[in-house]
Amino acid sequence: MRVEILYFDGCPNWVAAADRVRAAAATIGRTDLDIGLWRIGSDAEAAASPFAGSPTILIDGTDAFDGAPQVDQLACRLYRTKAGAAGLPTVDQLADVLRAKA
Repeated sequence: MRVEILYFDGCPNWVAAADRVRAAAATIGRTDLDIGLWRIGSDAEAAASPFAGSPTILIDGTDAFDGAPQVDQLACRLYRTKAGAAGLPTVDQLADVLRAKA
């Protein structure tokens, strides 16, 4: 399983996203995950990629959270959590997604 985090430098949540993916992987016993970072540097790169805002988390090339619209500009992403909209999914949400994709 390959996890990629698409981000742009202006959004601060991408570093914590990688930490949460690692924590979620550990929760489900998958410490062998390959986690890559994909920096999106321009609106053109955003439009040409599966970018749905920073951070976008892909699992084997597919957005981990179905239904997210692709964006064609550098933008931060919001995730729905039990506590409301947040800049990152929770560790539990990520663990659930990783379990489902395993």
